[in-house]
Amino acid sequence: MTTNADALTVEPSLPATRQWLSWLLVVALIYLLLAGVGAIGDGFKAATGNNARELFAFATNPLVGLMIGLVATALIQSSSTVTSIIVGMVAGGLPIPIAIPLIMGANIGTSLTSTIVSLGHIRSGEEFRRAFSAATVHDAFNITAVAIMLPLELLFRPLQRLSESLAGMLVSDASVDMKSVNFMKTLLSPASDLLNASVGWLPGAVWGGVALILIGVAMILFVVTAIGKVLRKVMVGRAKDIMHASVGRGPISGIASGSVITVLVQSSSTTTALIVPLAGTGVFSLKQVYPFTLGTNIGTCVTALLAATAITGPTAEVAMQIALVHLLFNLLGILIIYALPFLRGVPPMIAEGLATLAQRSKLYVVAYIAGLFFALPLLLIGITQL
Repeated sequence: MTTNADALTVEPSLPATRQWLSWLLVVALIYLLLAGVGAIGDGFKAATGNNARELFAFATNPLVGLMIGLVATALIQSSSTVTSIIVGMVAGGLPIPIAIPLIMGANIGTSLTSTIVSLGHIRSGEEFRRAFSAATVHDAFNITAVAIMLPLELLFRPLQRLSESLAGMLVSDASVDMKSVNFMKTLLSPASDLLNASVGWLPGAVWGGVALILIGVAMILFVVTAIGKVLRKVMVGRAKDIMHASVGRGPISGIASGSVITVLVQSSSTTTALIVPLAGTGVFSLKQVYPFTLGTNIGTCVTALLAATAITGPTAEVAMQIALVHLLFNLLGILIIYALPFLRGVPPMIAEGLATLAQRSKLYVVAYIAGLFFALPLLLIGITQL
């Protein structure tokens, strides 16, 4: 008979040299994971001819705006990119009331990456259940936040009014060069250049973009499978203690960790994609991952804020205002949902339910991804246009 204590010590500690080599392998695999996420984004940009702004052309009412923001972010695979585009569009004359639902939709769309990453565990039933619940708790929280905040915003305009007051105090003539801040783009540029070159022989940008998307998905699935095996061996002893001290100690520590890591990599999609394999292999529970994903929502706001500071002139204040809307939406969402006990358990409950269905049949996974991120939004957009 095997006790719980025996189960927890299945993986022995590695010798120091092998542990260092294993950590180097983890770093390399994480680099490949980031490169895979980037390849998907580059592929969609190439396939759409870099006309990302056209994705927002039909955002004429709040519901359409919400759906456009969701689909655009799911396609581009970066809420930071989408919110930065929205900041530029507001500076170019897009009204704030139309831009706010776009921002909310971007928050939902950014969750697709972590859901794709969870598919790397699909061959192992229990691992897949844990990974899928860790990925979809982010979706569930963002959907719950939108369900609460969007009606409140349409009725009382709290985000618009509060952001307007703050923007007036914060706007200055100072500007920040985004290229000098985004070191992750510089770090990943060799891999990005290599992947783009590998599909350069294909006829037309559309086919090259599709190939990049497929390569990116394949890389993510490979890395998740490989990194899960390595993490089981290296996440013991001191390394495991450090991770649990930052992520697993409590909700405040978890939120702070998620925020800081997302600021460093400038992508909430990437941060949640990194934590999903850890959840799948059992290093962290859903209860520990939940506040970490909330922190990623806060951290991803930095890119839009930096983009807003780069805009000067008469539109600088409204650009800062929409960037602050993004930050305030996420902060208020956490305060309302996580701080209130009767709402706190809703996203994990939804995630656990989805994971149970996904474990039962993989058709639920296909229906969930295709339905939430593409079919339902496009259907609602079509209905509103008619």
